[in-house]
Amino acid sequence: MTKIKIAPSFLSADFSKAGEEVTKITANGADLLHLDVMDGSFVKNISFGPKFIKEIRPYSNIVFDAHLMIVNPWNYIPQFVDAGADIITVHYEACGDRLKETLKQIKDLGVKCGAVINPNTEVKQIESVIDDCDMLLLMSVYPGFGGQKFIPDVLPKIEQARKLIEKTGKDIDLEIDGGINKENVKLVKDAGANVIVAGSTVFNEVDRAKIIRELREI
Repeated sequence: MTKIKIAPSFLSADFSKAGEEVTKITANGADLLHLDVMDGSFVKNISFGPKFIKEIRPYSNIVFDAHLMIVNPWNYIPQFVDAGADIITVHYEACGDRLKETLKQIKDLGVKCGAVINPNTEVKQIESVIDDCDMLLLMSVYPGFGGQKFIPDVLPKIEQARKLIEKTGKDIDLEIDGGINKENVKLVKDAGANVIVAGSTVFNEVDRAKIIRELREI
């Protein structure tokens, strides 16, 4: 059975206590820390960049899962590697025909890589790069802001992506991001996702260790 991993989205954390939040969420049992990097151009929001990631890196050895929602991501890959990202995912919609090249760039710099698609993008668009990926990330909301509602139409796409992964015979994570909570997490797991991104669902809870455990076990 594929291990279920919980990746709290740091976008919902208290940035005024950033280092402390990283340390605590690690102690609470998170498997990865999901870092939403937004540039105000690819999406209509701005979050943080490599400098911020580098400054919180010393607070934990947890896997840093950097999700780049930026235009021309290939221009910034080295900075995110230097900042301490362990896996970097880039959007098909941002890379277009440079997706394969960008994934190779990430791998060549010694970190894991992944491709991301938005809710309105078909899984077939990333079929040609599946063998280059350590992770596929499917958005279950339109990227840009936390706290959005899960889009159920993404469930069949999760199933398609899982079948695509199984055909490769490789150990590729299937991550789902957007609106995940205790009410729908079983649906996305049953569809084939094994990495669950959860922002406000985790960070808004007083007992974060309990909610992480519940999301993993439901």
